[in-house]
Amino acid sequence: MGKVSKNSKVDRGKNIGESKNMVKIIKAVKSAKGGSYAFKEKIVHKDLLQQTLKDL
Repeated sequence: MGKVSKNSKVDRGKNIGESKNMVKIIKAVKSAKGGSYAFKEKIVHKDLLQQTLKDL
């Protein structure tokens, strides 16, 4: 029996379309103390985009 590659054991094809439906939200938030900016990042499904923007 031949040796099986580690890559062949993983089912890489099942989530192909899922990553296309995700978006990354980056929001700049100004600090009250020093006035500097910090960035909040979140990755969400594109169907939940409007709801997430309201919450941030």
